[in-house]
Order: sequence, then C-alpha cells, then structure tokens
Amino acid sequence: MAKPSIFRLDEIDWVDERSEPNPAPEKMIAAAEQTGARRKYLARGQSGYFSQYTSMPPGFEVPPHSHSHDELFIVLSGGCRLTTDDRTVDLQARDSAALAGGHEYGFVVGADGIEFMVVRPGDAKSNFA
Repeated sequence: MAKPSIFRLDEIDWVDERSEPNPAPEKMIAAAEQTGARRKYLARGQSGYFSQYTSMPPGFEVPPHSHSHDELFIVLSGGCRLTTDDRTVDLQARDSAALAGGHEYGFVVGADGIEFMVVRPGDAKSNFA
C-alpha cells in the first residue's frame, strides 16, 4: 500500500508554462504572464490523482478547450462565467463542475478573480479550439 502524499501549497513552485510538453497557446501564456495568472501542480499520479491549484485575476479569459481526461473543477474563492457547448453558468466560491474528457468549455474570470482546483484521474492533454 502506498504511503499518503502531502502537498503543501506554499512549498510548491509555480508552473513554467513555456516548458510544458503540451503548452497553452502563446497568446494565453503571454496574457497570464502579464496579469499574474498562474498555477501549481499538486498530485502528479499519487494514488491515481492529478490535481492543480490555479489563481487568475479579474477578467482573465480561458478560451474554449477540452482535455483528454474527465475533471472536477472546484472554485475555492472568487468566481467565473463557465461556457460549455450547451449552456453558460456563473460559478462562485464552493461551486464545482464535473466536465467529461473531450467536452469543450471556456471561462471568463469574475470581478473578484478566482482561485480554483482541478482534480483528474489522469495526466490530461489540453486541446484548444
């Protein structure tokens, strides 16, 4: 049996988006660098989970995209307007969305910015429209 893995957010480095094997579009990376949007990886396969913590400023836009694995998107603070192919919904702190792998979605961060976690059952590849 595997030992528990502990992830201390303050001890984890922010991701260098340009060094990722499947990077986001250059325009999005540049906007993130300019505005302070950033993320940290937590679990990277421990006990079968892949997770990340993300912080984004007000108005930051993540264009339509999909992932190769299902994900649970959990809003910790702030909020966003999430758009999928069949609806648009406002998410606030403590709301979450379960998104199937291959399902396209995008979002715009609300006036208070957003901090969220994503949990997946695999190391997902991103596909931007």
